[in-house]
Amino acid sequence: MKAITFNHYGEPADVLTVTERPVPEPGPGQVRVKVRFSPVNPSDLLYVRGHYSGVAEHFPSGAGFESVSVIDKLGPGVENLSVGQLVYAHNAQAGNWAPYAVVSAEMAWPAPADIPEEQIASFMINPASAILMVRHVLAVPRGQWLLQSAAGSELGRMIIRLARHDGVKTINVVRRPEAAQELLDLGADQVIVSGDGPIDEQVRRIVGPAGVDFAIDPVAGRTGSEIFRSLSEEGRMLLYGSLTGEGVSVGDDPRLTLSGRRTLEVFWLGYWLPRLSRAGFFPTDRPAIPQLIEEIATLIRQGVLETTPGKKFGLDDIHAAVTEAESVGRNGKVLLAPNE
Repeated sequence: MKAITFNHYGEPADVLTVTERPVPEPGPGQVRVKVRFSPVNPSDLLYVRGHYSGVAEHFPSGAGFESVSVIDKLGPGVENLSVGQLVYAHNAQAGNWAPYAVVSAEMAWPAPADIPEEQIASFMINPASAILMVRHVLAVPRGQWLLQSAAGSELGRMIIRLARHDGVKTINVVRRPEAAQELLDLGADQVIVSGDGPIDEQVRRIVGPAGVDFAIDPVAGRTGSEIFRSLSEEGRMLLYGSLTGEGVSVGDDPRLTLSGRRTLEVFWLGYWLPRLSRAGFFPTDRPAIPQLIEEIATLIRQGVLETTPGKKFGLDDIHAAVTEAESVGRNGKVLLAPNE
């Protein structure tokens, strides 16, 4: 079968290739899935660049963490799943950018029948990150301000809709002025353009000199540093990426290090999912991940955590797919369709 692989870390358009690989066989506790759609996420591209935590280095490596798939074969000892069943399949070691993939049976969750396949393909990484960051880790109260950068991304748009749904006010940072009105129409309370001046100064013109209590940022670098400077004395900030490949400076202004109790935390979904049952976010009378899945499914049905489908590509067009996924002004989530 054809599969997308890479032999060393680097720019996705340079290192990803289409290769021939044998159809994999599931081992104990595993299932083989036939992939319908797999999204091209920022986390996938970070992994290809060598910047992603939690996945052991192995070459040649496959790519693609998420997919909507059909179970094709059960490995020994697998129960409660069946051949032909539509599932959301999370491939913890990457490899869903292929017609067939092997995943742990524990990471193949039955797909709700009333949700379109394009939504199931992106069922976990973005929706779960939005829910956990806003509702559970930060637990932003109704009526409070939440500041976020990269607001025009697919996850940023989800956070705008979720905050509006939960009664949380958002200040949203974008690079392109033309994106502002679109986000306001989506439900953003305020949109600021990073090129119009320091983010922290713009934020305080909106909320007052105290700053904001809650912020999230996937950009880091100068943007992340200015987001941190926007915090109130006891403000909390979640850093969930580094699109710039740079760090966040928190100690360059003595006013931030010699007063208050500002907190900068790292958010990584791969850390939280195995710990949900003991995190205190969900009732303990049943497993936490099924409760999270139900929460996601409900909000997708309501249009709150809906993913905007983008262009679809075959495996042979992988270079065009990853280029499109990182293009400025892209509309919707790029999907790979390995069997089409």
